[in-house]
Amino acid sequence: MKITKGEIEGIFIIEPRIFEDERGYFFEAFSEREFAKEVCDIHFVQDNEAKSSYGVVRGLHFQLPPHAQSKLVRVVEGRVLDIAVDIRKNSPTFGKHIAVELSAENHRQIFIPRGFAHGYSVLSETAVLEYKCDNYYAPESEGAIRWDDAALEIDWMIPSKDVVLSEKDSKSPLLAECERLFDYNEELY
Repeated sequence: MKITKGEIEGIFIIEPRIFEDERGYFFEAFSEREFAKEVCDIHFVQDNEAKSSYGVVRGLHFQLPPHAQSKLVRVVEGRVLDIAVDIRKNSPTFGKHIAVELSAENHRQIFIPRGFAHGYSVLSETAVLEYKCDNYYAPESEGAIRWDDAALEIDWMIPSKDVVLSEKDSKSPLLAECERLFDYNEELY
């Protein structure tokens, strides 16, 4: 696997080594040993899958301590723009984001550590995402930031008229309005 540090501390882009021949292809999507050595020594406890149609924007979601989550995200069908926003107060990159195109063709993955909000937009007709989490879903700890917060300067690569949101995501607060976030100086693992 090729593992590259993202432009924001804690984010990693993972590209598998793909073996192809006339029968198809094979690649190792995850190796706990290599992940612990190169990225972070954590234990994933839950795998999730989501299917969405073109124009769907999900996010920006997060879970606060004690149920904060790291995520390892990949696309198995279609194409998305995956977004991670640093929401660790006092971080030198607070409010900054990284955007990575994930697709069934490029097999790329993104590791999003605790302390980040996560979201994505669907760029293909449909897309199926799979992601691993290192903590269980806990609705009492969930939070969200408005997808179109101008302060974040995110280009979702979808025209506004085509964006499809859940009712919940359409009512999320701006980052500046969030009362509870992470603190860069607190240990999250």
